Amino acid sequence: MQNIRLDAGAAALLARLHGAGYAAYAVGGCVRDSLLGRTPQDWDLCTSARPEQVLALFGEGQCIPTGLQHGTVTIKYGGQLYETTTFRTEGAYTDGRHPDEVHFVPDVRQDLARRDFTINAMAYNDAEGLIDPFGGQQDLQQGILRAVGDPATRFEEDALRILRLYRFAARFGFAIDPPTGQAARALCAHLDCVSVERIEEELSKLLAAPAPAAYLDEKILKVIIPELSAPALQAAKSVVDACPAGTEDLPVRWAALLMSLGEDGTRKALKRLRCSNALIEETAVLVRETGGGGGSFSEDRPLGWDPAAAGSRAGDGMARFVSEEKASAAPGQDAAPDTVIRIRKLLGRYDLHTVQRLAALGAAMEPEQAADFAAQAELAAQLDADGVCCRVSQLAVNGRDLMAAGIPAGPGLRKVLEALLDAVIRGQLPNERQRLLDAVRENSAS
Repeated sequence: MQNIRLDAGAAALLARLHGAGYAAYAVGGCVRDSLLGRTPQDWDLCTSARPEQVLALFGEGQCIPTGLQHGTVTIKYGGQLYETTTFRTEGAYTDGRHPDEVHFVPDVRQDLARRDFTINAMAYNDAEGLIDPFGGQQDLQQGILRAVGDPATRFEEDALRILRLYRFAARFGFAIDPPTGQAARALCAHLDCVSVERIEEELSKLLAAPAPAAYLDEKILKVIIPELSAPALQAAKSVVDACPAGTEDLPVRWAALLMSLGEDGTRKALKRLRCSNALIEETAVLVRETGGGGGSFSEDRPLGWDPAAAGSRAGDGMARFVSEEKASAAPGQDAAPDTVIRIRKLLGRYDLHTVQRLAALGAAMEPEQAADFAAQAELAAQLDADGVCCRVSQLAVNGRDLMAAGIPAGPGLRKVLEALLDAVIRGQLPNERQRLLDAVRENSAS
């Protein structure tokens, strides 16, 4: 275990509280992360000073009355915010989420006893060292996540702790203490007390962990996503772990988990969880493009399959025109390889990031083809960087040019543009204004 080195702002605030005669400590996640050798994102403090005493000591201009009824004041110092909470115990949790009342107490150990897990129930200051009444440091060393005191009581107080259990375990790769895990599964029906926004937040954090599959508990997920069957969950686990970790590519992990639901089912599940519109759309695209519903790529619909690849959107004689123009449009050259065509068509419908996510999901679903998918992602990046024509808007001609060439306005105009794009993508026509207009005029005259 690492030594704890207080953040400069936290050290200064603790010194000020100590100087005024109050007990004060860094507490919770910052202590845990410091012992693990990680840099804490936030430094939370706890103190024997009551909220009004904290406000008087630091001045209202330096303080934000975050939650005075629960003893919390946020202190501004050095451009950072330090949430500072009075030592407290808590009354009953009638709603299964929040205490009905809190009682301020003088001893930090009483405060630590109300917290969720032993690894989060430690406090520290330089004078006294580590305050660890529940064995949190030992649990960190052994890689165990354990509830403080009686697990059932902790989860009955706040059902969100059930999801936090799996999220923290996934984040650190810890084993879950068996009695703690048993209590979580036994009480998971209480998750109906938790807002869907908080559920989504915790589940998304869990999915962003390095290897979350082992922590996707069937019984817990049945409460959250009841339409996800047990066999589908088991099949998804290896794919989820093979997808990129972290929040940046979270839609890939969501798509891997929900693939069996198909596009419509995925949209419904994520909408019910009140995910952002952006996450819903991106995840649904990934499910759709990878043949969602079957859970894997199929021979008749590979990644990025598009009916337009067979010329089905050419229309009004343009498919015939494309085949007739092939030899003259690209003398001595073959049509572009299928992979290049497919990637260019994908780039025509989606941005580069989505195409790269499709490749990442494909590699997770078909690990034996991971190198091929990586090559496709690199190809997409190169095509995008080179500004290669993949969209109608990138053609060297536009609708006005075609109308000037005698193509009437209306739906047919768009079909001609799409057919020209298809020919350019296939290497059958160069993306040059005069060549495209000549081809249109020749086809119109035939």
